[in-house]
Amino acid sequence: MKKLLTLLFCLSVLSGAAQNPTLKKAVSAKADALQDKVIAWRRDFHEHPELGNHEVRTSAIIAKHLQSLGIGVQTGIATTGVVGILKGDLPGPVVALRADMDGLPVTERVNLPFASKVKAQYNGQEVGVMHACGHDSHMAILMGVAEVLSSMKKDLRGTVKFIFQPAEEGAPVGEKGGAEEMVKQGVMENPKVDVIFGLHINSQTEVGKIVYRPGGTMAGVKDLQIIVKGRSAHGAYPWSSVDPIVVSAQIISSLQSIVSRNINVTENPAVVTIGLINGGSRFNIIPESVKMQGTVRYFTEADEKLITENVKRIATKTAEAYGATAEVQIPFSNKYPVTFNDIALTAKMLPTLEATAGKENVLLRPPVTGAEDFSFYQQKVPGIFFFLGGMPKGGNSITAPSHHTPDFYLDESGFTLGVKALCNLTLDYMNGNGK
Repeated sequence: MKKLLTLLFCLSVLSGAAQNPTLKKAVSAKADALQDKVIAWRRDFHEHPELGNHEVRTSAIIAKHLQSLGIGVQTGIATTGVVGILKGDLPGPVVALRADMDGLPVTERVNLPFASKVKAQYNGQEVGVMHACGHDSHMAILMGVAEVLSSMKKDLRGTVKFIFQPAEEGAPVGEKGGAEEMVKQGVMENPKVDVIFGLHINSQTEVGKIVYRPGGTMAGVKDLQIIVKGRSAHGAYPWSSVDPIVVSAQIISSLQSIVSRNINVTENPAVVTIGLINGGSRFNIIPESVKMQGTVRYFTEADEKLITENVKRIATKTAEAYGATAEVQIPFSNKYPVTFNDIALTAKMLPTLEATAGKENVLLRPPVTGAEDFSFYQQKVPGIFFFLGGMPKGGNSITAPSHHTPDFYLDESGFTLGVKALCNLTLDYMNGNGK
């Protein structure tokens, strides 16, 4: 299968996307002129982050900007989502561009003049809120793209749909949100989208670089919950119990054999992680039950099925062997498909990325076991999701603060490349695929 995908990619790349030096020169000049504006937007969003489905201030700023450019605007999609529709003067396909809007329940530790001091309620607790994954930069970049492309309306052979999406990190408990809900509410229709492009800033990739992967680029993901039920007893008399803590320890250990002994890791990576375990209330009381939650990651339907079946079997049978029971829910609350970059489309648009960033700065990357709900859009139409460098030049990718951490940091000088890349992908796709 991998050889077939590689062959398809190599054959497709020969055709390439239409290159228009005049348009690229115009895009470059306009994007350079917008650099300070894009950075200012990003800093404002960074200082005022909002959690998923609560991006009220954020979406209002975006909607106002799009309206000021003469772009048709729809608001309130999937709670706080914003969609802008820019119709070019010439007929052609519909190209969608997506940015996510939500922050994370992380307390910022970076000493910046625009650092977040925001607090909010999350799962019943007061937490700090931070754009610790770069969604502030995604929004600012796409706002810049909207400004550039709206000024080139006469050159647009088709329609651009700007999708600003809430809750990429997941909706609050008991709510719906994110890309899946945007799709259900018709964001890919009226007008019907032909292709979609998206980017993600990366704090551990040097600024000025673009990294990509055809095919499966980010993992599919499901969360899981296991509740082990035993029999409580005094900690001094464990023989009177069926100890769910001991049973849970055995289950956690055995779950690791799924990847190490059942998945062909030479073909595709996979992950089984337990990230939460909760049981007991006192040091000398064996509890009645233990709850575990975790995540599984995979790149093929076969591996997804294998992992799911093995999690259920290991948990239930291990508990049974100890005289306990185990209730398994997988998925427990969410599931994202594999983020799959269309092979032919990626090959066709690769020359555009190389012309924009310089061929030496566009790098093929291994699969990433992180997940992205951009995958829901890719289930509807061909799409490309690539990564934009945000680490200062000369930085160490190993020690640079990673995403979802209090020390997350971005070099803002890389944003302009993101604006240029999305603009050029849109224009080249339209010019090579006019209807």
